[in-house]
Formats: sequence, structure tokens, C-alpha cells
Amino acid sequence: MRPEPSRRILVVDDDPTVSEVVTGYLKNAGFTVDTAADGHEALASATSGHPDLVVLDLMLPGLDGIDVCRALRHHTPAPAVIMLTARGDEEDRILGLEVGADDYVTKPFSPRELVLRVQSVLRRRDAVAVAVEAGSGTFLRAADLVVDPAARRALQGGKELALTLREFDLLVYLMRNPGRAVSREQLLRDVWDWEFGDLSTVTVHARRLRTKIEEDPANPRLIQTVWGVGYRFDSSAEKG
Repeated sequence: MRPEPSRRILVVDDDPTVSEVVTGYLKNAGFTVDTAADGHEALASATSGHPDLVVLDLMLPGLDGIDVCRALRHHTPAPAVIMLTARGDEEDRILGLEVGADDYVTKPFSPRELVLRVQSVLRRRDAVAVAVEAGSGTFLRAADLVVDPAARRALQGGKELALTLREFDLLVYLMRNPGRAVSREQLLRDVWDWEFGDLSTVTVHARRLRTKIEEDPANPRLIQTVWGVGYRFDSSAEKG
């Protein structure tokens, strides 16, 4: 499905070759594209251009991608963020997800895959907007965890949880399939809308989600690992 021409993407990378290639592929896919070469320029462009999504390099001169991502989360409305990193270290991925990135791609990457990731994130955001407008009013509950999918709110012990887009979608999916062992491949297809991709993406998000909802993330009660398969949500789990 080709996106609407009005969907605007901001590409932030200090490597002109990467920026040019990514911009070309995104424009060919039907997007309007702006570019920025450093963090301060990126924030200025995001303020004036109101992008739907930002492709953001982690390593930038001056203000790095982590600080830019944090700042973008305070924009209204906040754009989706796909972070680019030249380093394969998992800690970089986790840090990006922790500050609110919706997805990440490790350099070197396929520009075509990046376009698919962009389309996937935007498609899921569109689906969320439709769900909010529909307002199903159906709550999901487990122990002291209460989730309102329509309002995109998750509370635990009465305190609202700060979840990223993917963390929230993963939690809702697992809570809607209690007691079922779900493979990482299935989660990648149903939550990320990817037919292929790095399964560690699911692992990282599940790990981060556990740190936010589990009393003891090292011994999780809600999101349990099914070895050799994936994860299972135990809706009957109680706090220890």
C-alpha cells in the first residue's frame, strides 16, 4: 500500500551519502522528506515541519540521537522515531528503546527494508488512531495491571506506566492471548507487522517491558519465557 503524499519523514544523519540514499528511497515510496545533518537542526526542522516519523541516526555531532529522541517525545503530537546505529551493541538498542524510539535499524542496512519499517510503524500508528476513535472501552486486567487499549494507557497499582509504542502493543497482544505460548516469529508478524526481521527485536522489547511491569524482572510472573518458543502471558499471576 502506498502512503499518502502528505506523510512527512525527517531523515537525520550527518553522512550525506546515507541521507541521500535514504531520502531517495523514501521519496520513491511516496513520502515527503526533509533532512537534517545534526541534532539541533533536527529539532528545529521537527518544530517547523511536524514530521509523522523521524529516521534518526544515533551518532550525531553536537546533540546526539538519544538527546534528540528525548526532546521529540515532548513534541505535540510526538512523531514516531526509527533510530539508526552503526554499532551492533545491544545496549545501544536498549537505550534507544528506553528513551522512546519505536524501532531501530543497525547500519549497514537495506534502504528497502528501512522503507518497509517506516511503512510498518506508520501503519500501526494509523491503526491505533482508528482504535482510539472507535473507543471500544474494553479493559485488560492481570494482577494489579490495568490496560485500556483504546486510550493507550497502562496502569499498575494505580500508577501510569511510561511505555513506548511497541512495548504497549506487545503488552496488549500478550494480554489478549493469555496462557498461550507465542513464538517470537509470530510476535514479529503480528506486533511489528514484519514478515522477516531480527528476532532479537522481540527479545529486547520483552526485556524492557519486564523491567516496567514485573516486580522482579529476573523472575517474571506475568511475561514468562517458553524456552525454544517465545513468551506466554500468565493472567492469573499475583504479586509476591
